[in-house]
Amino acid sequence: MSRLSSFVALAALAAGAGAGGYWAGQHDLSVPAVVQMISANIGGVLGAEQTPTAVGSPASGPVIYYRHPDGDPAYSSTPKQTPDGRDFVAVLASEDVSFEARLKDEAKGAEATAPGERKILYYRNPMGLSDTSPTPKKDSMGMAYIPVYEGETEDGATVKLSTGKLQRTGVKTVPATRGAIVRPVRIPGTVTFDERRVSVVSIRTEAFLEEVADITTGETIEKGRPLVSFYAEEIAAAGALYAADLKNGSSKAAASGSLQRLTNLGVPIEAIAEIEKTRKVPISVTLVAPRNGVVLERRAVDGMMAEAGETLFRIADASTVWVMADVPEYELSSVRVGDKAAVRIRSLSGKVFEGRVGLIYPEIQGQTRTARIRIELANPNGLLLANMYADVEIATGGNDPAVTVPDSAVIDTGNRQVVIVDKGEGSFEPRDVKVGMRGEGMAEITQGITEGEKVVVSANFLIDAESNLKAALSALTPAEAQP
Repeated sequence: MSRLSSFVALAALAAGAGAGGYWAGQHDLSVPAVVQMISANIGGVLGAEQTPTAVGSPASGPVIYYRHPDGDPAYSSTPKQTPDGRDFVAVLASEDVSFEARLKDEAKGAEATAPGERKILYYRNPMGLSDTSPTPKKDSMGMAYIPVYEGETEDGATVKLSTGKLQRTGVKTVPATRGAIVRPVRIPGTVTFDERRVSVVSIRTEAFLEEVADITTGETIEKGRPLVSFYAEEIAAAGALYAADLKNGSSKAAASGSLQRLTNLGVPIEAIAEIEKTRKVPISVTLVAPRNGVVLERRAVDGMMAEAGETLFRIADASTVWVMADVPEYELSSVRVGDKAAVRIRSLSGKVFEGRVGLIYPEIQGQTRTARIRIELANPNGLLLANMYADVEIATGGNDPAVTVPDSAVIDTGNRQVVIVDKGEGSFEPRDVKVGMRGEGMAEITQGITEGEKVVVSANFLIDAESNLKAALSALTPAEAQP
């Protein structure tokens, strides 16, 4: 090749490179790709008279020039050697510059992926900025762009973490389980007598108390024990009439009027039976204890004149007692009749009495904003005394099993409640949930996740923060910036 023809070839090469650079810019090709195509096909410029050869076909034609064996930008029109003695590589005429052919070849190569490998859709900025790239590149600080694989763009909030980052941040997951939530409500209470087991001993007419039994307040007595003997004029008159009816040969049916009068005056059955037997009116009537229990009050005194209806004794059966407790208004919705309750008496260390909520009183106390509840307890040994202070623990919650997760898995932002779900292979998804009851370190999930899904219980705040940042940046990304 003559010196003139070499100069013309080099001029044509420069013009072709400029045109190729403009064409590559229009097709978003990187500079290294353009240089590689030009260097690999530069022979076609020097030998423009040859017909372009299809990509992948064997090279043919005469030798146009020689290039550096290492691909350096060093060329020669005649055979040449490198300073270390290696021969330059001959470039044949068929190795022409064909940008369209190179572009189609690269497109096919990008679509073809090895079996089992995921397809790279595009590359995103390593600092979370909105710019993306269809080809690998680095930012201004030299950091490589991060590949985004197929299937990772379904949710902009999904976070992908490497194994090393998972270990450094201490991410821990547990599966969501199904079970019943039990949340104890702890409140103070006081022991009182069962008001249904309290009896009052009195006389229904005026009477003189002749003798009062040697019984004092606080003493435990048995049913049927004599309490007081008295004389009442009205009872004596009614008894005399009944005895006269019986003496005259009248049947009990005929004497029913006088018998009913004795009954209305509260005369004991034993005194009526004595009249029927002896046909005589007893001088005094004796009242007995109506039940087993503790004497709460004694007002009867020997020789006193008792008014009609006046209380002489008050007796309470302490075999069953109540515990009255005050539940705060904000806790009232979780307490139901029938809930189990454990009662601990402060003066009886180590003893626990089991009972159930028997009644929730239909009133909120205005000053304390509490509702009173009643718990019934058996007291066979008499250990529970009236007005004892008690600590009450009510096991609230339903018996129906529900999906539950640890309390630490729930992130409460104030506007919503979020659980981080482990989707596998280092992928995590924040998911909105609805939380029901809480108790004993567990939370009931009524909506959002299902049994068996793994949730993050440690370092979930870090994942949620990264997810929110990713979602925010994704929302700020212009539509034209998406590949």
